Amino acid sequence: MKPLTLLRTLVLATPVALGGCGYWDAREAHRAQFEMVGMTTYDLQACAGMPNKTQKLNDSTSIWQYDVTRSVPAMQDNGFFPVGSVVKMYQSFVGGPGSNCHMFLRINHDRIAEIHYSGDNDEYIGVDGICSLITRGCARQRESTMHRAPGIFPFGPISAFHSAKTPPQSADATYSTESGQYIPQFTDINKPVIQKTEPPPANKK
Repeated sequence: MKPLTLLRTLVLATPVALGGCGYWDAREAHRAQFEMVGMTTYDLQACAGMPNKTQKLNDSTSIWQYDVTRSVPAMQDNGFFPVGSVVKMYQSFVGGPGSNCHMFLRINHDRIAEIHYSGDNDEYIGVDGICSLITRGCARQRESTMHRAPGIFPFGPISAFHSAKTPPQSADATYSTESGQYIPQFTDINKPVIQKTEPPPANKK
């Protein structure tokens, strides 16, 4: 194979080679956002381990945080095959792989109510792929309080390119005593955006 033909082949094959794992990792991270909702914290700790941080919000609600970091080795050219150069060229156009993820869980009455991801957590294809490292133990050995996402690939609510839909939350998991007494208003730009709620009118006898 001629050097120029080989280089073209490597350039065309690089997105497929680099994107394969990233795509499936992203799907698994978003599948966890769906299937782990409703899971008990006992089962969560059994498959994902202890959280790195916890913050109690009220008697029934808390936020748990899990963190993961991975090193990303640089690929080098190997003799006749300029793999490292092709990868660097690809990264200059679409970006490189992420190196960390923070998973935040809203815990309500000792069960997972919702899951969010943040950090430098994208891989070559899809979003949040690095976060599958946190949820992998639960995905590979499921706990009884998890549920399954409906639909058969590629149908259903799971995508590699966006997070699962956030489920509705109870009032005690969303509002503190203070925030429950105030509401935002966006209709009058001359008034403060946060306004105290008006008391209901008294019933006239």
